[in-house]
Amino acid sequence: MTYKRPESVLVVVFTSRAEVLMLRRRSPPDFWQSVTGSLEWDESPVQAARRELAEETGLADDGLIDCGDRHTFIIYPMWRHRYAPGVVENLEHVFRLRLDDRHDIVLDDSEHQQYAWLPKAEAAALATSHTNREAILAWVPDVD
Repeated sequence: MTYKRPESVLVVVFTSRAEVLMLRRRSPPDFWQSVTGSLEWDESPVQAARRELAEETGLADDGLIDCGDRHTFIIYPMWRHRYAPGVVENLEHVFRLRLDDRHDIVLDDSEHQQYAWLPKAEAAALATSHTNREAILAWVPDVD
């Protein structure tokens, strides 16, 4: 078995009106998040951010910015089997992508079942992960 690399990206996508794209995972139910994903063993954080953005939303990466923000978080127990034995923490790299307006999103149906464009405060409140919530509040300007 090939284990996942315990390093990931979080890409906060938002509009000039501070509307944040949120994705609802298929499993577990009611798990809302920004674009996220693990780095492949041979890729850099920016490469992973570009790949995950395209895979999960169909959006181009024009204007993708590395926030220089990194955190370590505990991997949820339900996902630990994907990692090598004893791995319980993940290093997350935060990116942001500002769009002028909302876009239609092409979801990866195997991973997400719904998307929503929400005002910044609502998106932050909906985010299941505390690091996602913190990234929305830190990196999405109130209004341009």
